[in-house]
Amino acid sequence: MRIGVLTGGGDCPGLNAVIRAVVRKGIEVYGHEVIGFRDGWRGPMQGLVQPLGLADVEHILPLGGTILRTSRTNPYRDGGAEQVKRTLAEHDVDALIAIGGEDTLGVASRLNDDGIAVVGVPKTIDNDLSATDYTFGFDTAVHIATEAIDRLRTTAESHHRVAVVEVMGRNAGWIALHSGMAGGANVILMPERPFAVDRVCQWVLRCLGRESAAIVVVAEGTVPQGGAELLAAAEVDAFGHKRLGGVGIWLADEIARRTGAESRAVVLGHIQRGGTPTAYDRVLATRFGVHALDAVHEGDTGVMVALRGTDIIRVKLTEATATVKTVPWERHAEAEVFFG
Repeated sequence: MRIGVLTGGGDCPGLNAVIRAVVRKGIEVYGHEVIGFRDGWRGPMQGLVQPLGLADVEHILPLGGTILRTSRTNPYRDGGAEQVKRTLAEHDVDALIAIGGEDTLGVASRLNDDGIAVVGVPKTIDNDLSATDYTFGFDTAVHIATEAIDRLRTTAESHHRVAVVEVMGRNAGWIALHSGMAGGANVILMPERPFAVDRVCQWVLRCLGRESAAIVVVAEGTVPQGGAELLAAAEVDAFGHKRLGGVGIWLADEIARRTGAESRAVVLGHIQRGGTPTAYDRVLATRFGVHALDAVHEGDTGVMVALRGTDIIRVKLTEATATVKTVPWERHAEAEVFFG
């Protein structure tokens, strides 16, 4: 067989581990040929092909990002779905492994319905795909955010300041929840629940009253009660997503205005996506790659590999992209015990 592989959407640590696993098992165990498509879905749309041999993946396991590069290209918006089919046919590709999040796997599902053999691998630092317990990239993002919170606490304590830390999370607050709890944040705000600024200020004042700094962690998609999302830019991407950002800065200003406390905002942004993956993400990504290759070899396409407990299973691509996995109220209640 000749198997294609691509990475689409936002980058994250662990992508190269998947590519390595696909190539190593594909060649060494099954004797298949593997080729890469560069720049996400733009690759099969424009014929951007890269051979992938054992030497190409020898040292990529600890590397962040993706050696295949990525983009937020949408073939169904840009009229390239038919070109994808032609490119795969021209290069004699029997099946395609698509590594990505909700948008990338949504395209994969539609292509599978249109007759292209596709297997999906779940990747998103937001951990918001409902069909899998965890996605790789999430653990690394949480570690990076937690370290940032730890560092900000020491400087905030020294100056009796409020530190507002904005983390990624468009529709789901998993990074905010996990990094906030791990970092001992005094307030954690998530997209699932609009927040009252006055209530946040009460928690902040309680901390300051104990001669302690106040650490507020807020996901980028969080909105105040009666308010709207804050945008970093007016444009939308190929999947119709707005570019969010700014809630941390806005909230720090509001806290300072309402409480008189000196407040600072730190937007972690793409720092959460960069750098080497954690051990957990390397192992999970490697297992995903191995099992995705098995699915292709067995002809079981139209599926996504997923983590359930400690097992890797297969679910239909349609199930994988059906709903967004958000933080349930019970998890928010656990964290709120430590607010203020």
